[in-house]
Amino acid sequence: MPTAPNRLTGKTLFITGASRGIGLAIAKRAAADGANIAIVAKTTEANPKLPGTIYSAAAEIEAAGGRALPLAVDIRDEAAVFEAVAKAVEAFGGIDILVNNASAISLTNTEATPMKRFDLMHGVNARGTYLCTMACLPELKKSAAAGRNPQVLTMSPPLTMQTHWFQPHTAYTMAKYGMSMCTLGHAGEFKRYRIAVNSLWPRTAIATAAMQMIPGMDVALCRTPEIMADAAYYVLTDTAGATGNFYIDDAVLAAHGVTDFDRYAVTPGNRNFLPDLFLD
Repeated sequence: MPTAPNRLTGKTLFITGASRGIGLAIAKRAAADGANIAIVAKTTEANPKLPGTIYSAAAEIEAAGGRALPLAVDIRDEAAVFEAVAKAVEAFGGIDILVNNASAISLTNTEATPMKRFDLMHGVNARGTYLCTMACLPELKKSAAAGRNPQVLTMSPPLTMQTHWFQPHTAYTMAKYGMSMCTLGHAGEFKRYRIAVNSLWPRTAIATAAMQMIPGMDVALCRTPEIMADAAYYVLTDTAGATGNFYIDDAVLAAHGVTDFDRYAVTPGNRNFLPDLFLD
């Protein structure tokens, strides 16, 4: 990757869902700069269906060159989130970047989505994003006052109010768009504090453990989480002052001179990728 003008050395990132997948890939990319990573996730014991724990993630982050703080947190729990923020501040002295990555998914219609699943998606996606942003805000303000370019980056799609994105899975779309509405609202609200708030979304489906659990999903036709990690790196290092944007991974990379996208393909040489949701 071309070198970005502003790097993440010495900065502290509070990343939700960082025990695996996209969250872990973003953490390791930042760790290569020597960043501090607060790993905010629930998994403390290995699960054969969902590999990766906060402790295995910490080992990978430290091997990549960063400092890691594994924090077992359910981001639906207000007290637990505020406690995690306090622990991150105690360990690293502050928080410069919040990455709202944790998300729950169920691509089911109304009859197949019980309220327990509805509540889970809204609790993790919309509530969790809002809560983590609220909890980190005082530290992000301090980061701004110190001239450290604080940011909130949320893994959520552009807001496209079209029936075809709601009809197959209304509950999930509502919950995911809740994350995007946080970006839209907080970008405006936090502008006066000089805190940038943006979203990032993949052009294609990304091969994560959660994606592999969706019936009929062929991960061979996906890209790897590293494409999101590299795109996130550019957003976090080379878009100072930009706020309220809904970035698309490959568009960010192309704008920074990246032309080799084959390295992100699960199947080298594949050109028939599964498109992600919410992009017309």
